Amino acid sequence: GMPVFAVSGNHDSAERVAFGAQLFSGRGVYVSPVYDGKVEYISQRDSFGEVRVYLLPFVKPAVVRHVFEEEEIDSYQDAVRAAVEHMEVDPAVRNVLVAHQFVTGAARCESEEILVGGLDNVDAAVFDRFDYVALGHIHSPQHVGRETVRYCGTPLKYSFSEAGQEKSVTVVELGDKGDVGIRKIPLKPLRDMRRIRGSYMEVTDRAFYQDMNMEDYVQITLTDEEDVPDGMQKLRVIYPNLMRLEYDNTRTRESGDVNGACEVEQKSELELFGEFYELQNNQAMSGKQEAFVRRLIEEVQERQR
Repeated sequence: GMPVFAVSGNHDSAERVAFGAQLFSGRGVYVSPVYDGKVEYISQRDSFGEVRVYLLPFVKPAVVRHVFEEEEIDSYQDAVRAAVEHMEVDPAVRNVLVAHQFVTGAARCESEEILVGGLDNVDAAVFDRFDYVALGHIHSPQHVGRETVRYCGTPLKYSFSEAGQEKSVTVVELGDKGDVGIRKIPLKPLRDMRRIRGSYMEVTDRAFYQDMNMEDYVQITLTDEEDVPDGMQKLRVIYPNLMRLEYDNTRTRESGDVNGACEVEQKSELELFGEFYELQNNQAMSGKQEAFVRRLIEEVQERQR
């Protein structure tokens, strides 16, 4: 009897997620259809009146541009803005949006797909029409811009960059128009994720680990100057769910090649092309050229997927 509202994300096939949506809706499970320019609301009622829930799946500029050909849509910001502007949102009632985008200012983790360095950003102001915005895409629970634009985060930790996070369920209570209460219920997993650091002798000392949950998923960084032979297997005698073993010593800190590769991987396709263009032409691209290259990159990514 509890209604469910779900949207497809950047890792989903919108067509597969939407399959059977009409059948599910009869049982109170509402799934976003494939985006075609129309986002119709689902009406709910409580003692304070009507609540309208809008479901916006993850949208790319190419998809929205195809629907609204007469509009200039060059970025994710343009795409989401156009999608929201074409919704019929009544400011007199309470409106909730369920969406899946990267909103500017949100803190990412290494386990999340970094599409392009900044190109997928969407400003939180795009959602000003809505009383509450329930966002997916970012793994850590947080609000962006205002308290009522919020990522609930994932229920589990998906990488060791999330080891320090406290996962939770976000509970939102809507009162009268403009009255939104928010609280979080912590989630405690069967096995947590933790990072451990020290020498081999330190991390194998019983006093070091006796108060830990030995079933947790663990990343260990050894500070020994020499690698420990068969270190993974030896450490798994104590830490059975050891997932990753790393070293932090003189050898690893002096490895410059790896750092250089990481810097390249962290740059967007647009940034890399811009640097190449400037190297070849001794000047930066114009705004028109940059928009053209951005569109080409998006078209290539569309074909690859």
